[in-house]
Amino acid sequence: MNSIVLEAAARSVQARRRIRQHIFETPLLPSRQIGRETGASVSFKAENFQLTGSFKIRGAASKMTSLGLDRGVITASSGNHGIASAQAAASIGQALTVVLPENVSQAKLERIRSFNVNVILHGAESGAAELYAQQQASSRGLVYVSPYNDPEIVAGQGTIGLELLEQAESIDNVFVAMGGGGLIGGIGSVLKSFSPRTRIYGVAARNSAALAASLTAGRVVATEHFDTLADGVAGGMDEDSITLPLALSVIDEVVTCTEAEIVEALKELAFKENQIVEGAAALALAGFLKVAERCKGQKNIVVLCGANFDRSRIFSVLNG
Repeated sequence: MNSIVLEAAARSVQARRRIRQHIFETPLLPSRQIGRETGASVSFKAENFQLTGSFKIRGAASKMTSLGLDRGVITASSGNHGIASAQAAASIGQALTVVLPENVSQAKLERIRSFNVNVILHGAESGAAELYAQQQASSRGLVYVSPYNDPEIVAGQGTIGLELLEQAESIDNVFVAMGGGGLIGGIGSVLKSFSPRTRIYGVAARNSAALAASLTAGRVVATEHFDTLADGVAGGMDEDSITLPLALSVIDEVVTCTEAEIVEALKELAFKENQIVEGAAALALAGFLKVAERCKGQKNIVVLCGANFDRSRIFSVLNG
């Protein structure tokens, strides 16, 4: 077993003890209909029910509880990571600054501010806000919290894998949507360490597949990004990302899905499983559906990473 995988798994064990009181242990829900239709055992790890509506609070809490409360923290995100970091900071008592782009939606701005964290509006888009946050961290002696490129962030996401090992007697396949690699790196490291026979499927959105392309190249590569319903996994990767070596070590197969396949999976979850989730969560199911024929008679887990969707966009898809 690769040493970086074992180290990541051990870090997740440690992180779980620290963050237990700051997160919700999410249920593993058996499929109502999709499993029966595909001839497979299918269960959903429901991170859509997590405290902030996504798995991101695990990593944020892991990072912050690894620091002393005398260390100020700064991050940049108008999405799930920013919301999760704000709630984690409020729960732990950590001083946090969140840098948001000037075009952030009023709803997201108000939600993050509701946790009484310091908010700075800077830049026309998220990349500029992130760069400013990193500069502020350096100049003000703050700790910058990356959404994925940090061992403690990965460790927090890996606690999902520890819960799965307790919730399922045996796991043949796990399907995880791929963004920057923190989620699949964390879960994959834990499962490969404690259940090596479990097959890890990374699911990529064709319209924004930086990690998939980097896995093929064996190094971080720049890719063109197009609009995707799975916006939670959209965007590029840091050149020095620690998640790529982990992903290379734990992912058994990558499944790439089109927008039409993501839309279909979103509808399947809503109409057959009574769950309305964000596009990135539907992406994981789309990956399973694409290879379901091979998974018949096996125990399959689909990680539903979150449910912080844009209401008008999701409802138009469901009504379409």
